[in-house]
Amino acid sequence: MIKNYFKIAFRNLKKNKAFSFINIFGLAVGLTTCMLIMLYIFDESSYDKHHKDEDRIFRIAASNNKGETWAAEPAPLSWAVKNSLPEVEQSTRLMTFPDIETMLMKYEHGNDRKQFFETNGYYVDSNFFQILTYHFLYGSEGALNAPNSIVISNDLSYKFFGNQNPVNKSLILNTPFGEASYTIKAVFDNAGYKSHIPANYFLSMRNNDMWNWVQKQTSFTTNNIFFTYVKLRNSANTKLFEQKMNNLFMEKAGNDLKATGLSKKLFLQPVKDIYLRSSMPNEIGANGNITYLYILGSIAAFILLIACINFMNLSTARSEKRAKEVGVRKVMGAEKSSLVWQFLGESLMMCLMALFVALMFVQLLLPIFNNLTEKNIQLLDKPIIIFWIIGLTLFTGIAAGIYPAFYLSAFKPVSILKGRIANSFSAVAIRKGLVVFQFTISVCLVLAAIVIWKQLDYLKNEQLGFNKNQQLILPLGKGYLNNESNYIALKNELLKYPEVKSVSSGSAYPGIANLSDMLFFGEGKSKTDAVDIHLAAIEKDYIETLGFKLLNGRTFSKDFTSDSAGVILNEAAVKQLGYTTANAVGKKIQFDFGTFQGALQVVGVIKNFNFESLHHSILPYGFTTQVFGSRYAYFIANLSTGNYSGLLKKVQASWVKLYPGVPFLYSFLDQDFQRNYEKEQRSSGMVTYFTIIAILVACLGLFGLAAFSAEQRTKEIGIRKVLGASVGQVTLLLSKDFINLVAIAVVIASPVSWFIMNKWLQAFAYKISISWWMFVVAAVMAVMIALITISFQSIKAAVANPVKSLRSE
Repeated sequence: MIKNYFKIAFRNLKKNKAFSFINIFGLAVGLTTCMLIMLYIFDESSYDKHHKDEDRIFRIAASNNKGETWAAEPAPLSWAVKNSLPEVEQSTRLMTFPDIETMLMKYEHGNDRKQFFETNGYYVDSNFFQILTYHFLYGSEGALNAPNSIVISNDLSYKFFGNQNPVNKSLILNTPFGEASYTIKAVFDNAGYKSHIPANYFLSMRNNDMWNWVQKQTSFTTNNIFFTYVKLRNSANTKLFEQKMNNLFMEKAGNDLKATGLSKKLFLQPVKDIYLRSSMPNEIGANGNITYLYILGSIAAFILLIACINFMNLSTARSEKRAKEVGVRKVMGAEKSSLVWQFLGESLMMCLMALFVALMFVQLLLPIFNNLTEKNIQLLDKPIIIFWIIGLTLFTGIAAGIYPAFYLSAFKPVSILKGRIANSFSAVAIRKGLVVFQFTISVCLVLAAIVIWKQLDYLKNEQLGFNKNQQLILPLGKGYLNNESNYIALKNELLKYPEVKSVSSGSAYPGIANLSDMLFFGEGKSKTDAVDIHLAAIEKDYIETLGFKLLNGRTFSKDFTSDSAGVILNEAAVKQLGYTTANAVGKKIQFDFGTFQGALQVVGVIKNFNFESLHHSILPYGFTTQVFGSRYAYFIANLSTGNYSGLLKKVQASWVKLYPGVPFLYSFLDQDFQRNYEKEQRSSGMVTYFTIIAILVACLGLFGLAAFSAEQRTKEIGIRKVLGASVGQVTLLLSKDFINLVAIAVVIASPVSWFIMNKWLQAFAYKISISWWMFVVAAVMAVMIALITISFQSIKAAVANPVKSLRSE
């Protein structure tokens, strides 16, 4: 019986080649899309799933009464919860800040000398690996017990030592506190596991360069740069623990917080959720976004659903071709269930063929997809993927075939064998409804692609309050080159080139994180009125080099010795302090935090600017000359050239002459700023490609239905042509029903897509508004695509010889 089912199914596929191609190709495209997105979702969902007892590991984060959240906490919190709360089995800290973002790492042994700038290094407590699990190729989890120990990744080990075991070899690091020698105690595998901590190496927090500073951090309210992880006992109640943790925190920090007018609440983040569900301003690395996974998963499901709808529509539309077969089988004693299984078998056979085509497509497209997503995904990287692919194929076969199977098997043999059957009203209505559904999804995706493209274009071209173009950034090494003599030497060298208009330097520049901030209050006010102002230390000419607009006062100058106690504020800071742009210059802003007290004098006010990405609103910001950070961390040169490669060669030559042996690194400010939108850019690319695929699959179904409609109305077309109908009139006759369905889809899709994309735009502090023309463009595109798809079959039928058409009937 089963053999007979497959034989008949194969014959039908051969007999209806066009119908079979449309269905198999459509299903293959749907399966390909689903598999690619499924692989991406699996990869994104695999972060931090390798930790032992992952359900008991949490990161402590905080929120304040201003709605701000922060992922790192003060230094003493870790040991306070460990020593005071019995629910805590173990606690540990990870510390990072911009000054250690990039460090020069050197290995010297005899004639073997290597040095590289390395990123993603973190200071951690010695028990760090007792909480978070890492697979060690050399060494063990106790590697950081000894002072000045370092644990490096396999990639870093290979870069310095090849395939040798590097344990007990020494590396010299140029830290912000000077050169320090660290002994390699372990090597971890950074290829097999994914984590929200994109570590390249870990440094023991007990060391010769900054341990003394760490030990002095006893305040529960300042220096929130320690990421605190806890492992709770099996019996711990997380809600009760959070309450006890906050009580303990208020006991330690309540008075200080009250004095500043702030309130703060701690909460737990499950470590397995951090990568996809946490997006705080100071995350350790660039996290993913669960919302984008939902969006991509929905797109994949919709594309597959569109392919299944094509199968349903074409199968039910061609019901007359199978009606006599069903009638004869029923007269010969076939039961309805056996017919259902036969038609489902045909559907599953097509899906199986589509699967083989899809697997080839996936293998061909994976390199392109990996380039788009910046990943290294492999098709059969995990055994569970095989089961998902099998399950997806079976589900698709059943979903595509179940309605046609029951529809076709329900024909009454008496009606069929008496003559032609007519499509029932309900079948036609369902078919039209499915076409509307297909194009509703397609129009939603088209509008989403337009909105995302316009928002990214807005982010790229929006005026930020400074000049981001033609700004060359040279990091001065954070501790070994960032001093005045090195800065002046490089400045004098580069100003010899006519392409360099001006130069300056600072502790930070727009587009990168700046964690330096302080609470200030204006004259006649108290600590309870304090405003949190972010600060950057800058060299003279910084304001002019980056093109900030001065509204009042002046910028820093060597002619004013008092500038060491001066500050330049933006409009947001001035307003929150209670001043105005007109009266702020000459006023003092005071800080009072325990023994740390003093005041700065406002020397200038600049126009508001976006120091961070446009995801965030403009914050109070200030610039100083000597306080709050080294002003020589980043060398900035404003250029005027079209020959960047030629200028960079000259700049590199000057660098090598001044700092022989120090690797030459550079970036451009506009590129650094644009990296803040990498997630959106990748998502935009994926949405655009998958929108094209969804429209392609929907048009395949429309093409098949148009061909079938033209075939069914062959006699009518012949008569109309004999009676004088033109080609245009016949084409319009065959097209208008489908165009009407697409128009209905546009009407339905417009409010739905507006609601969804308006929600998406809420993630940006600065965003476009969804304009009427976007709906018009999406509607016109949908109608034109549908018209082009249908017109081929319509014109073909319209130009056919009516004599042949009537004779064929």
